[in-house]
Amino acid sequence: MSEFDDRFRANFELARRSARKASWPVLIGLTLLSLFFLLAVFAPFIAPFDPWEPGRPFLLPSAEHPLGTNDIGQDILSELVYGTRISLFVGFFAAFVSVAIGTLVGLFSGYLRGAADEVLMGLTDIILIIPALPLMIILAAHTSPNIWNIIIVIGALWWTSTARVVRSRVLQLREMPFVEAARGLGAGDAYIVFRHILPNTLQVISAKFILAVAGAMLTEASLSFLGLGDPLQKSWGMMLNYAFSRGGFINGYWWWYMPPGICISLAVLSFVLMGFGLEEQDRRELETSKL
Repeated sequence: MSEFDDRFRANFELARRSARKASWPVLIGLTLLSLFFLLAVFAPFIAPFDPWEPGRPFLLPSAEHPLGTNDIGQDILSELVYGTRISLFVGFFAAFVSVAIGTLVGLFSGYLRGAADEVLMGLTDIILIIPALPLMIILAAHTSPNIWNIIIVIGALWWTSTARVVRSRVLQLREMPFVEAARGLGAGDAYIVFRHILPNTLQVISAKFILAVAGAMLTEASLSFLGLGDPLQKSWGMMLNYAFSRGGFINGYWWWYMPPGICISLAVLSFVLMGFGLEEQDRRELETSKL
C-alpha cells in the first residue's frame, strides 16, 4: 500500500509541476478545447433536435429553438452542436497527415544532409512557392465532395512548415554526443533517427500539430463556405455556406451565420494559444539548456 501511495504522490507532484509550467495561453486554449470536445462527444445528449429533421423554415430564435431554424426548418443549434464533430474530425486528421509527412521529410533531410537534403528541401521550397489555398480549391473542385478528399488535400499541402522546423531541430541533434555514441556503436541511420532523434523532437512536433489543426479547421471552413465541402455532413463551414447561399446574410438572420463563425474563431483561437504557448515553452527550455 505504501508503494502505491508513493507512486501516486510522485505522479501527482509531476502533474502539479507540469501545470505550474504551463503558461496562461495554454490553459485558456485547453479550457476552450475541452468545451468543444464535450460538445462533440455528447452531441446527441446536448442537441435539442435531430439536425437532419426538417420543420418550419426561418423560425426566429425562441425557447423551443434558441437559434431558430434554417431554410428547410432544421434546428440551427442542433446543427451547430453536431458540426463540432466534423470540424474537429477534419482538423485532427488533416493535421495528422500533414505533420506525418512534414516530420518524415524533416527527419531524413536534416539527418542525411547532402543530396537528400537538397532534394527534399527543394521539393519543400517548391510547395511553399505555390499558393496553398488556390491550389486546394482547384484540387477540391476536381474531386468528389467528401470529408476524406478534403483531409487528403489539406494534409498533402500543409506539411512544409513542419518539415523546415523539424529539420532545423534535427540539424542540432545530429551533432549531439549521444547520437555520435550511437553511430560509433554501429547503429544504423534508421535506428538513430527513430530511436534517438525523433523522441527529442516530439515537443516541436506537438506544437506544430496543434497549430496544424487550427489551420486545417480554418481551411476546411473556407472550402466548405465556397461550396466544396461535403453536403451530406454537418460542419460549421457548410452552415456558413447554406446561410450565404440561401438568404441568411441578405436577410440579416444573424442567428444563422454568426454562431458557426464564432465557433470557428474560438476553436482556432484555442489551438493557436496552445501551439504558441508550447513553442514559447520549448524556446525557453532550449535557451536554458544552452546556458
